[in-house]
Amino acid sequence: MQSRFVAQRILELREEGVELSDIAVLFRSSFHSFDLELELQRRDIPFIKRGGFKFIETAHIKDVLAHLRVIANPADAVSWLRVLTLVKGIGQRTAERTIDALVTADDPSAAVAKLADRARGGDGGLKRLGALLSELRAGEKRPPDQIAATLEYYLPVMREAYPDDYPKRERDLEHFQNITQRYKSLEQMLADMALEPPNDSLGGVLATDSDDEYLTLSTIHSAKGLEWKVVFLIWAADGRFPGPQSMGDDDLEEERRLMYVASTRARDELYLSYPIYMIDRTVGFTMGRVSRFLEDVPVELLQTATLQESEEA
Repeated sequence: MQSRFVAQRILELREEGVELSDIAVLFRSSFHSFDLELELQRRDIPFIKRGGFKFIETAHIKDVLAHLRVIANPADAVSWLRVLTLVKGIGQRTAERTIDALVTADDPSAAVAKLADRARGGDGGLKRLGALLSELRAGEKRPPDQIAATLEYYLPVMREAYPDDYPKRERDLEHFQNITQRYKSLEQMLADMALEPPNDSLGGVLATDSDDEYLTLSTIHSAKGLEWKVVFLIWAADGRFPGPQSMGDDDLEEERRLMYVASTRARDELYLSYPIYMIDRTVGFTMGRVSRFLEDVPVELLQTATLQESEEA
């Protein structure tokens, strides 16, 4: 809902004559924008991101999605190539020779199991892959359950592939798993993830000569020294900003300075938002609470509003 509000308000501002280049969305951590990026793509709002890769462009997200795509579409040779080359001992050439048999198989998991049986020695990886694909195909699993199964298989692979920064990638994947809670079907989720980044379209709002007009998404660190007419600061919630790892006195003061930096990037309008209900992978839905840095701001300085979606939304 937070993402839908921000995207809708951006469209309204654009219709009021505010250029996209005069609008920015700021956030404490790069993964906080993942959900918003999907919403902007759905609405054809072009954006650039500062301070981190776009969600859909990160290697670990692509890896996880590839496993789900071969379940939804066994003829997806590109995804098969990515899935197979993640298996230890399988290189590009071996994967390419294998793909033809997989894309034509009635049961891809069984086909992978046969390949494992024929493999010499190093068949453990293929056996685990076959078991995962069989589990993903079994029953009527919802996307969050399919993601959970895929991550159980993929996380050890990722830790070996990216030893220097795998903790950050794990946080990205945990946030991604939270995002998938809204989806009831794998096909709908993959359709959203497959949207091409928009270029010069904005739901009929942009003029045809505005090819260089982009909304800015940025971490607060990357926004230092910059200004925009309108700034949205998302995830202004305790536990997100400041984060749970920043509760020491020195850390809290640094986080408070970051909140000041974010709030002073706006020349005309500043929106600070957070979800009232947030999804935590371990405990489910939790109540959100405004960032402690905003609790004592007088109401005459910071007007508040609670938004609620209609049943038709």
